[in-house]
Amino acid sequence: MVDDGSQDNLKVCLAQISAIWLDRAATLDKVCAYIADAGQQGGDLIAFGEALVPGYPFWVDLTGGAKFNDDEQKQFFAHYVRNAIDIDAGDLDRVCQQAKEHSVAVYLGTIERPQDRTGMSLYCSMVYIDKTGAIESVHRKLMPTFEERLVWSPGDGHGLRTHRLEGFQVGGLNCWENWMPLARAALYGQAENLHVAIWPGSERNTRDITPFLAKEGRSYSMAVSGLMPVREIPSSLPHYERMLEQLGDAKFLANGGSCLAAPNGDWVIEPQVEIEGLFVATIDLERVREERQNFDAAGHYSRPDVTQLTVDRRRQSTLNILD
Repeated sequence: MVDDGSQDNLKVCLAQISAIWLDRAATLDKVCAYIADAGQQGGDLIAFGEALVPGYPFWVDLTGGAKFNDDEQKQFFAHYVRNAIDIDAGDLDRVCQQAKEHSVAVYLGTIERPQDRTGMSLYCSMVYIDKTGAIESVHRKLMPTFEERLVWSPGDGHGLRTHRLEGFQVGGLNCWENWMPLARAALYGQAENLHVAIWPGSERNTRDITPFLAKEGRSYSMAVSGLMPVREIPSSLPHYERMLEQLGDAKFLANGGSCLAAPNGDWVIEPQVEIEGLFVATIDLERVREERQNFDAAGHYSRPDVTQLTVDRRRQSTLNILD
C-alpha cells in the first residue's frame, strides 16, 4: 500500500443527546460539553442530531399546527425564532472555539434564522465546523418533510459540499434528504466516503437506510439521532399541559437509533435506542478501497457520457443589489 501521508484511521463520535428543548443557550452548553468529551477521547469528528439546537418542532403534531392564523401557533413560532441560531451574530462562536480547542470536527444540526433571509424565517441547517474551528458549510435542508413545512423554509444547494478530514472526504444530509437520490449523488460526485445522516431521532428511520446508504455509496454510513424523553419537556413552554395530554403514556418523542455501518453494510455500531450518550468507533479507509473494487457510484461504475447531474450551489436570495 502506498503511503500518501494521509490518515487512514478516523475516530468518529455519535452524540445521541436530547436538547434542552427550545432553549438555545442551555442546549449549546450541552453541545460544548460533548465536544470536550469527544476531544478527551481522541475523537476526530463528532456529529449531533437534526435540529438539535434548539430542538425539533414536536409541538406542531401535538397542537394542531396546521390551524391558520392561530394565536397559539404564532406563540410557538415566535418562541422558536427567539431561540434559533443566528450564525452572523456569533451564536455558534463558542462551539467553534470548542472544536478548535479540542481539535474535533463537528456536524451540528441547527435551526437557523439567517439574516440574508430576513432573520425571521427558519431553516433546518446542518453546520460543518472543521478542526480549526472554522465554519466550512451551512447546508439548509432542501425540502422540509410534511408538518415541518409549517415552521421551516425550503433551503438551497449551497451546502451540498464534502470536506477533507484526515484521509476521508466527509459529507452529510438532513433526515429525509437521505432518501433523495440526486442529493446523495451530489455528494458521491465530490468523492464522499464517510456519509453523515442526521435525524431528529427514530430507529424506524435509521435501521434500514443506514446500511443501504453504506452499500450504495460503498462508504461508511453514520446516522446520528436526537433523543427526546417526554419527561424532559420544560413545563415553562407555552401550552405545556396540552402537549402532555396529547402524549398520553408515551415515554419518548424521539427514541434515538444512532448507528454506524461499514462500506459493505455490516454494523460497526448497531442502532442505539432510548439511550443518551457518546458512541465512539474508529473507522479505516482501507475498507472503502476494498468495496470500491467492484462498484464506485461516481467513479468507474458511472457513465457521465449518458447521465450527469447539475448542482446549483448559489445561495438563494430575493435580493440582488447593484451599487
